[in-house]
Amino acid sequence: MSTKRIQLKGITWNHSRGFTSMVATAQRFSELNPNVDITWEKRSLQAFADEPINELAKRYDLLIIDHPWAGFAGKNNVILPLDEYLPKAFMKDLEENSVGRSHESYSSNGHQWALAVDAATPVASSRPDILEENGLELPKTYDDLLALAKKGLVIMPGIPQDTLMNFYMMCCNLGEEVCTSKEHVVSEEIGIKALKMLRELAVEMDPAIFDWNPIKVYEAMTQTDKYAYCPWAYGYTNYSRNGYARKLLHFHDMVEINGVGAISTLGGTGLAVSAQTKEIDTVMKYVEYVGSEECQKTLFFDNGGQPGHRKAWLDEHTNSLTANFFKNTLPGLDRSFLRPRYNGHMYFQDRAGAPIREYMMNGGDEKALLSQLNELYIKSLDI
Repeated sequence: MSTKRIQLKGITWNHSRGFTSMVATAQRFSELNPNVDITWEKRSLQAFADEPINELAKRYDLLIIDHPWAGFAGKNNVILPLDEYLPKAFMKDLEENSVGRSHESYSSNGHQWALAVDAATPVASSRPDILEENGLELPKTYDDLLALAKKGLVIMPGIPQDTLMNFYMMCCNLGEEVCTSKEHVVSEEIGIKALKMLRELAVEMDPAIFDWNPIKVYEAMTQTDKYAYCPWAYGYTNYSRNGYARKLLHFHDMVEINGVGAISTLGGTGLAVSAQTKEIDTVMKYVEYVGSEECQKTLFFDNGGQPGHRKAWLDEHTNSLTANFFKNTLPGLDRSFLRPRYNGHMYFQDRAGAPIREYMMNGGDEKALLSQLNELYIKSLDI
């Protein structure tokens, strides 16, 4: 064992799911490797979505990233291709035990740029106690959902990022994936229908949602007794665990739209390594430790993490502590939509949500909105 002290720095996001899970793995890894110190820092969820990883890679050895950065990474070599450093059998295990398309979401240009250590997609959640008090059942279809929303008991995240992801979902359920043509985001007919359906729901909800991300939605559902159901928001197991929130949420698969379960937009986070790290061997050993099945379903999960390894989703231990969060929502993860990851897509993603949010709040001309989105999209293709 080398006596040289190795100092590594990582950046993640500011929630128990993203932070305490990584701190716990770093602490245990340091105990197993006493010459290694790993310090994790955190930033807001919005900064996590927004700040370019090329800037972060200058300051940190380890990065928790959002998968749409994979295309950028593949083109700009700011993070290391993990397939060139990690054992083939280990990488094969992760590929075979992906939750939905989580593993694939971090691949680009023939390389794997991050490990899917955290898996998520928008799923449904409820306060079973409030539904029961009101003699209500979980909605099964979009019409059921609309009826429940009219009772004032439904909320969903309404910030630009989430409204855009929900627009993608509606388009997928209406039969068309977004950003597959060079001319438009989606056909006019599907786009208009998707926008109208989102607005129809939003008008029945508390206007406060337009400042809420999924975390704020879950805090509102657990800290107050106003809201019984959220049809789709990126899932957080934390809110279904004893001791975490004032009232616990149960998580579910989503309602059917157009005859099939909602096809929400895959999220989750990946563990990546800066191309500028000086300690490649140690960093890779740590990355392999965090991504392993054993760590994912025990230490990582036990400290607030939401694993990316499929065996952790099927595990009795993880499900028993989360009111079956994993088993109940896995069908939604498995059919989720893998959003575009071409190099310029972040330009589009950062700008397209705000006009959709504005429309959902105040209504407007759907055709004009779609042409605004198309303009942004065509520009993003040239980046």
